[in-house]
This record gives sequence, structure tokens and C-alpha cells, in this order.
Amino acid sequence: MAVYTDLGSETLGGLIAEFDVGTLISAKGIAEGVSNSNWLIETSGRSGVTQRFILTMYEKRVEVADLPFFLGLLDHLAARGCSVPRTIHDRGDAAFRMLGDKAIALIEFLPGVSVGSPTPAQGFSVGAALARIHLAGADFGVARANDLERAGWRELAQNCGFSGLESVAAGLADQVAAALDDVDAHWPAGLPEGVIHADLFPDNVLMLGDRVTGLIDFYFACNDSYAYDLAVTHAAWSFDASGASCDTAIGRALVEGYQSQRPLLPAECAALPVLARGASLRFLLTRAWDWMHTPAGALVTRKDPLAFARRLERYRQSDAAGLFFADPAAK
Repeated sequence: MAVYTDLGSETLGGLIAEFDVGTLISAKGIAEGVSNSNWLIETSGRSGVTQRFILTMYEKRVEVADLPFFLGLLDHLAARGCSVPRTIHDRGDAAFRMLGDKAIALIEFLPGVSVGSPTPAQGFSVGAALARIHLAGADFGVARANDLERAGWRELAQNCGFSGLESVAAGLADQVAAALDDVDAHWPAGLPEGVIHADLFPDNVLMLGDRVTGLIDFYFACNDSYAYDLAVTHAAWSFDASGASCDTAIGRALVEGYQSQRPLLPAECAALPVLARGASLRFLLTRAWDWMHTPAGALVTRKDPLAFARRLERYRQSDAAGLFFADPAAK
């Protein structure tokens, strides 16, 4: 989440008036993430009780044509008891509105905080919550291709260019080229697939203690292998912010929590290290692109691509299976 576009109070008030949620009391920009503009909205509520929502303006990477998938998925999962926010439809029952050439949606606000230093117990809960959305999404009935898969990674690396990657760090271009060849050579086929979140970082999970109260920011959701989504989440939760240190207790608890709801097949277990290398490569490249192209003055914190270069190298080591399982040989 972030703010790239400045909206005045009159514009925001007019937008909120299109929804049956009372009148606008306050709007505060949220300076996190790299894709959309977001505001924390407070309204008077229909009964005069203050209510909170998230207002999102879709800036980049999100195509308007994909919004029925993203927003419909939220409503589908919420209806099946998953801890995800509902879309607030406007007075005409539309899930989003246009403001000029940009789409805007109002999303339910959920309680909870994003944890900065997760514990194994929290990792277990997140793994279980991830499995539940995989199971609940099985009958969603709408599909979306993953436009940030292996072919997309190569295209992004080409767009970054050798000199662009080298401007981030010396040797990064060669590391990326070798990693692209590695994942192509070892990528598994035929794993169970369905709707995945594809971006379940700690800042996209709300928690109260060890309990997950909200999974948010589904704007990279797509159809791909469930185990890849687990690998993405493992890379996001198991390492410190620099990517230099992996907490195996959290990583193993995450996988255990996932398997408490949806047991993994042997082929999925075996594939996790290479899937995690792919996940690391994906975020390395998108972060590198954003590092080079985030506009000056944007209310957003750029994220370090090298944190995922370090994860990539850790998942390449011979003992990488031990990051996921206490006894890899038994899987």
C-alpha cells in the first residue's frame, strides 16, 4: 500500500458519498507498498457510529479488467468464512468506480496489526490461513493467469537491463541470469493448482496475538500451484528484513500450519526449495524495477532488492529442504 495520487477533501468526500457508509470524517494516506494508492477512511456510518474502510486507487500493475477477479475473490472467500475483507459495493451495487482513468474501490477494514518479528506460533497460524484460502477458492469459478511467472521474470529482467541491475548492486545481473536458467531447468510440473494469493508478506496479514484476523492485498492473486504460494509465504515470513538470516522454526511452523489444513503431496514437498528460489527471483526483480522507477516525492518506502538476492542464495544451498521440514528425508 502507498499513496501516489493526491486527492483533495472534496474529491474524497464525493467518492465516499457514492457508498452507503455515511459521510466522510477523515482520510489518511497509507505509506506502505509499491503498487496502489491507499487511504484509511473514517465515516459517520449509517447509524452515526464511526466506521473504518480502506479506499484503494489502482495505480500500476493492476488492470481494470482484472478487478472483477480480485474483488469477486474477496467476496467469495469472505462468504466462506476466510479472514479477508469484503468489498463495499456502491449505491449502484458496483464493486469499483472510475475516477478519471483510474479505478477506485472501498474495502472493509479489519482489526489487527501486521507483525514485525513473527513467532513460530504466528507462522503456524499464517500457514493454516493460507491453506484455508486455497481450499475455499477451489470453487471460485474464475481464473486469472499469473503474469509474474517464469516468462514474466525473464521479461522483467530484460526490461531492467544489465546496467540497471548492476546499478542496484555489482554482480546482480549475473546472479539473476544464472537463477533464471536454474529455475527453468528444475521447475516442477503437474503440481496441484488453484487460486493463490501470491504476495502474502507480513504487511498483508493482520493479527491479534497468534490469531490471524485478516489477509489483505489480493492484487497479485492468480491461478498457480498451491506449493508456489506456500514458497512465496515462506520466503516472506522466515527471513529477517535484510534476507541474511532465516529462522527455521518459523519456516517449519508455517509449513506445519499449512499441512494442518491441506496436507502436501510428496511432489509438493520436494519442490519447495526450487519454488522458493523462483519466489525469491520474482521479488528480487520487481523490487529492482521499483527501485529504479519509483517517482521522486512519492509517499512510499522503496524496498531493497538485495534482501531477496540473499534469500535466493540461501535456498540454493544443499540443506535448503531443512528450512521447510525438521526431517526432510521423511517427506
